[in-house]
Amino acid sequence: MDDHNTQENTPIFQRIKDFLLAGIAAGRWKEGDVIPSEQALVKQFGVSRMTVNRAVRELTSEQILTRRQGSGTYVAQQKYQATLLEIKSIADEVRARGHIHRSSLQLLERTKASDLLAKQFGLPPEHPLFHSLIVHFENGVPIQVEDRWVNPECAPDYMTQDFSSITPNEYLMAAAPLQGATYSIEALSAPRDIAEMLAIDTKQPCLVLRRQTRSGGKIASIATMWHPGHRYQFAGSFT
Repeated sequence: MDDHNTQENTPIFQRIKDFLLAGIAAGRWKEGDVIPSEQALVKQFGVSRMTVNRAVRELTSEQILTRRQGSGTYVAQQKYQATLLEIKSIADEVRARGHIHRSSLQLLERTKASDLLAKQFGLPPEHPLFHSLIVHFENGVPIQVEDRWVNPECAPDYMTQDFSSITPNEYLMAAAPLQGATYSIEALSAPRDIAEMLAIDTKQPCLVLRRQTRSGGKIASIATMWHPGHRYQFAGSFT
């Protein structure tokens, strides 16, 4: 099916939503910017006020937009969300929101375990470890710095992966099937290098997730993931 037919089959309110989302993703309207009025959208798309209102209302309920009585509709400050009950790839979470994920590899090295890391992994001191440092982006905005240590016995091909096309999580879930995990979360001020990678001030708080995963009876990886607190939140549910 070609793009023209696909567009014709898309409900008009969805086309308006897609138009607004594309503009936000492209930077035409940034956080805090006012979007075109409903009257302007009615004229642009040649539809009823009710159709435009549905599109804007849905984007507001999805926390993409925010309405201010008597002032207009604005691009909301984005609070990107991560689940705590499943270990999912951050790329999958970003794409599930209809957004664009990309990553920037800052460091990939083979090194020797410090005494502390060796103890955490249950390995002898100076045992070889793989170490990666990656910045993840959502719609061009940095939302996570992933600092990860990996046991080569669980993931021997870690150093040969193209982490611009696959996340460490995606590789590890295939190479070292998850047996269990422990995690902790705390709020911390970012060190200067982390703050620079997240494009935030060092005084701004971060949500820091520390996670240890197990596979085949061994500690497979230990990761520390830094998230800017003002644009990120964790969520979960029980059924």
